[in-house]
Amino acid sequence: MTSLDKLFPGRAVLTGSRDALSLRGRGTGRAQDRAAAEMSFLCRVAASSSLCAFRSWPCILNAARAYSAGGQYQHILVEKKGEQKNVGFIQLNRTKALNALCDVLMKELSQALDVFEDDPAVGAIVLTGSEKAFAAGADIKEMEKKTFQECYTGNFLSHWNRVATTKKPVIAAVNGYALGGGCELAMMCDIIFAGEKAQFGQPEILLGTIPGAGGTQRLTKAVGKSLAMEMVLTGDRISAQEAKAAGLVSKIYPAAQVVEEAIKCGEKIAGNSKLITAMAKEAVNGAFELTLAEGSRLEKRLFHSTFSTTDRKEGMSAFVEKRKANFTDQ
Repeated sequence: MTSLDKLFPGRAVLTGSRDALSLRGRGTGRAQDRAAAEMSFLCRVAASSSLCAFRSWPCILNAARAYSAGGQYQHILVEKKGEQKNVGFIQLNRTKALNALCDVLMKELSQALDVFEDDPAVGAIVLTGSEKAFAAGADIKEMEKKTFQECYTGNFLSHWNRVATTKKPVIAAVNGYALGGGCELAMMCDIIFAGEKAQFGQPEILLGTIPGAGGTQRLTKAVGKSLAMEMVLTGDRISAQEAKAAGLVSKIYPAAQVVEEAIKCGEKIAGNSKLITAMAKEAVNGAFELTLAEGSRLEKRLFHSTFSTTDRKEGMSAFVEKRKANFTDQ
């Protein structure tokens, strides 16, 4: 029995060289072939760094967790985009349900984010849906029968916050409906690009409940109390143009261009130091949770911290020498 067999007894495991990963485990050869085919994306992610390097193991383990049970993603599509394959790409894929957010989808989204977080080649992540709906809300059929006791003791929706805790920048490419949980999911992202016909709203009041995944908090911070209160209390939607004017959306593009432009933005971000990018993101997010004085102190500490990095030295040297910086994320 190998060390991997001991690590995952009775389960399939990833093995192989840097250039050729395979799935190995108990079961028929035909079943293993199918599972190996399903793992193509995660194998490519894992192969981006040497298996001999310790830093590769978090990525390998995440891949094993996601696929050793023999399943593939049911409700999302995942790949790497950009000329340098440095942009993680996640597409919600419940088109018949207008990408309604069910528990399985959100767990799969968390798994995919974990993989991209551990991939040193990925510098930004794009999250999108379909042209008709980014996500039309939470899956009401799934939550209709839940009781207060189930929601409270099970801390319902607690794991839906994974996007907001991702250290790498996440860009939402929103087309169509972004309603309820879909609007909340978009607001968890760091940047929102919207299609010309995108619509945003928190219609939970019409269902006899209120937003439960940060809608009342993030929407208010983004658009102000008056508009947020109107949207939450009436269930009314706002257009992409209104969302941009209110500060919820960064840019608006024709529907067919939103994803492409989001990937371009991701590539631009990924071209910078990933270490410094994470620090910059932390500083900006601090503005939404801290007082001005506290936020300024956080910013100053992070700014001072950049002077201990190789990338700060390289960036300034490159500027003085009039050349392109070669960041190493250190």
